Amino acid sequence: MADPAIKAASAIIDQGKAAPVVVKSFFDEDTFTATHVVSDPATAKAAIIDSVLDYDPASGRTTTKSADAVIAYVKNANLDIEWILETHAHADHISAAPYLIERLGGTLAIGEHITQVQGVFSKVFNLGDGFNCDGSQFGKLFADGETFMLGSVEAVALHVPGHTPADMAFVVGDAAFIGDTLFMPDYGTARADFPGGDARQLFRSIRRLLSLPGEARLFLCHDYKAPKRDTFVWETTIAAQRQDNVHVHDGIGEDEFVRMREARDATLDMPRLILPSIQVNIRGGHFPEPEANGTRYLKIPVDAL
Repeated sequence: MADPAIKAASAIIDQGKAAPVVVKSFFDEDTFTATHVVSDPATAKAAIIDSVLDYDPASGRTTTKSADAVIAYVKNANLDIEWILETHAHADHISAAPYLIERLGGTLAIGEHITQVQGVFSKVFNLGDGFNCDGSQFGKLFADGETFMLGSVEAVALHVPGHTPADMAFVVGDAAFIGDTLFMPDYGTARADFPGGDARQLFRSIRRLLSLPGEARLFLCHDYKAPKRDTFVWETTIAAQRQDNVHVHDGIGEDEFVRMREARDATLDMPRLILPSIQVNIRGGHFPEPEANGTRYLKIPVDAL
């Protein structure tokens, strides 16, 4: 295996099977987002991955019902939060990271290529020189293949661009949290038409992930309930994706995938919350500073996307 990061991730998965990490998931049906709390049973250290701040675009009001459910679980289970992880700067929901850190602690982390996404969208939203495109809004920027610890459990960050330039997957023990690269096998793969996205790059990232051990547990960031399925599901395996993913199962070539993905993306509307979400999430989940009247404002660029 030539890829050192995948080799390290595979070893972590193999070692983790002896003492699996505990994963508790919370699904927000309004944004179809799965938030995961992964914990080390030996130390009760934990990470929260891809949290949700509830946001009503009609009124501009935020609430914390989704995040409060996560907080209640963490406290009831006596977990100690070490990490608040973001797989990418989400376009479909606002991160609750600042609220969670205020109440539970932990270091906010994302992939180091967030700086590219910040650079693109700082221009879209005309954020000016006052906005830093250096990732300093986050406590930790992970490089591809960088290892870290969750309690006594080894973990590794994998750069999986394509959906956005900055997408990361996090392998923690025997589990992998892969963000928006893949959906359930019956639904397929993420779109690649956002600024900086690339269908060919997405295919290569997916095939990289699919070289992990087949028994690895995969936890997804979204589920949209494919036709003929009655329930939402956000956990699968590498083996199931290799065999059954409708867009990218074994035997699908890169050019075939790119043609399918680009044609499909051309039919999709922009996500309902992309404009509020991106400008908050590139700030690490923080809203812009209040203006002179004490109110925070988000921008709506017209005819820009």
